[in-house]
Amino acid sequence: MRTSFSTGFARRDLPAADSTSAADDAQVARFKQLLLDEVDLQELSRMPSDERRIRLERVLAHLISREGVILSTRERAILVRRVVDEAVGLGVLEPLLADDSISEIMINGHDTVYVERYGRLERIPSGFTSEAQLLQTIDRIVSAVNRRVDEASPMVDARLPADARLPRGARVNVVLPPLSLNGPAVTIRLFPKAYGLDELIRRGTIDEASAELLRACVRARLNVVVSGGTASGKTTLLNALSQFVPEHERIVTVEDAAELSLYQEHVIRLETRPPNVDGRGGITIRELVRNALRMRPDRIIVGEVRGGEALDMLQAMNTGHDGSLSTVHANSPFDALSRIETLSTMSDIEVPFAAIRDQVNNAMHLVVQLTRHADGTRRVTEIGAVVSERRSDYEIETMLRWNGASREFERFSMPPRLRQLLELGGETLPERWETLR
Repeated sequence: MRTSFSTGFARRDLPAADSTSAADDAQVARFKQLLLDEVDLQELSRMPSDERRIRLERVLAHLISREGVILSTRERAILVRRVVDEAVGLGVLEPLLADDSISEIMINGHDTVYVERYGRLERIPSGFTSEAQLLQTIDRIVSAVNRRVDEASPMVDARLPADARLPRGARVNVVLPPLSLNGPAVTIRLFPKAYGLDELIRRGTIDEASAELLRACVRARLNVVVSGGTASGKTTLLNALSQFVPEHERIVTVEDAAELSLYQEHVIRLETRPPNVDGRGGITIRELVRNALRMRPDRIIVGEVRGGEALDMLQAMNTGHDGSLSTVHANSPFDALSRIETLSTMSDIEVPFAAIRDQVNNAMHLVVQLTRHADGTRRVTEIGAVVSERRSDYEIETMLRWNGASREFERFSMPPRLRQLLELGGETLPERWETLR
């Protein structure tokens, strides 16, 4: 099916976060101060985080008994957890970071906290006790990664490395007043688990026949772009596709925030660096893509193309670095090609649109479109093969499309150009596509 223009995560019902009715804010603040007066913070700082938390919980349990506070077992557990979290942890964020069902945490001022569970937003009943407490938590987060945020520099974007508290790692964005009129705004995106294609098939994100096609395309060193909107699952699918890169190949990944978790052993991971408070020392994706070409890569995987690095990526794909993978924000396969063309003009090199279109048509082989539906499911809604050549207008032949009315994937015949590329790459045509001639 040709055109010249151009979810499957099941939701589970989960209990809401603990309410603060059992341990009100005043009581938490009181025992937090008692705890800090009782312990030696310098001694605690030298302990591993797990030992430090156990020590504080024991001291706090003694303080509760000494003060004669009568609480049920559940109320006591909630109080201990909240006090310790606020004293040495991240307060309200601690149980949210440990919840595998949460993919994003959004703080809109100290008393308003939302989370995303399986694609749906919900407000949790608890919040920070004050703006001062939220600012203290923000300071703990950014200082852990040697960053700074204050009135002089009211925005920060950083990656939180994986640790015992945060096994998946996360990307955090902070905006302070006066830029944020709602008070301090914090957005924490928890990095997704490394799902394979088999798991995505089970969740309904893609069907088995399409997975077979994508496996063959990656192994045959076709250039594949994953397109979709924000939080549509682009990085998750990109990570799943990367597992079919042969073990003997050298892979260089380039990301703004290192989210990919590749299965291979020979992987070099590059990550951008923002400028310091003086505006110096920043390293962009474009610089990293250029440097990756000097590192003898067999494949280059760019986490997301969002600027002038698109031109460098196209040049790499057209000069012997076949099998490259990347993602881009777009609403359709045709829009993905148009966006890459537009982003390529953002480089400091003036290249005519016709020349850029020539490079896009020569470099791009397959576009996989992801969509996040209203019910929170994420699904591959289209797979398109680029069949336009040279400087002609973009032309995409659809090989797979999700039919929302029938709730099933529809397959169409494979274009001759793609068949030829698979054969040149030593891959046989998947049986379920062989019949669609």
